[in-house]
Formats: sequence, C-alpha cells, structure tokens
Amino acid sequence: QVQLVESGGGLVQAGGSLRLSCVGSGRTFSVYAVGWFRQAPGKEREFVAAIRWSGGIRNYADSVKGRFTISRDNAKNTVYLQMNSLKPEDTAVYYCAAGDSIKDLLLPNPRYWGQGTQVTVSS
Repeated sequence: QVQLVESGGGLVQAGGSLRLSCVGSGRTFSVYAVGWFRQAPGKEREFVAAIRWSGGIRNYADSVKGRFTISRDNAKNTVYLQMNSLKPEDTAVYYCAAGDSIKDLLLPNPRYWGQGTQVTVSS
C-alpha cells in the first residue's frame, strides 16, 4: 500500500555533505515510524537512524551520531537524512524503511522498504 522512493545519493569527497530524501506514497505514510539503513558490499545491512511518526524521538547508530540528522515533514510525506562530515566508510547503498514503531524497525521488522540510493565517499 505504501511505496518508498529514495533520492539524493551520489559521489562526494570526504568531509562533504549529502541530504537523502525518502518520499512515501499513500495517505497512511504519516502514521509510520521511518528509518534509514545501509549496506556496503560484502557486509550485512545495518541500522543508521530512525524517527517516530510524529517526529521528536530519534535514534542513531553510534557510528553516525553527531554527523547525521534524521527529520520528517509529514505534510510532504518525506523523511530526510542529512549527512555531514562524510567518511569513506559511509559508502553504501542507503535504504529507507517504514514500520509500525521504532522498536519494529530496530528488530528489524519494517513493513515497507525502498529500493535504495548509492552513496559513495571518496578520500
């Protein structure tokens, strides 16, 4: 019922910034908690950040805390991931996911997944 589309990925130099967007279709998008995950080649998909349906409470992986910021604008059916001070180890495909709660996202047990957007950070 809900379709998620990520955008904003690309190539950036170390220390640079990118902002990813996740746009959800459907009238029920605003009721879901939304999270970002990433997967580098040969590695397991890992949690990056999550936000409640109403905003406010946010969770971050230790590896990105202080550098990444998750936010949402329910009027635009959009969740953002602002990525600053990027490092080569941040290189991965980034996925947007929606679930009933942050707890479900972290299990992980998302209800919906996007197709991903590539982020590449050069030295």
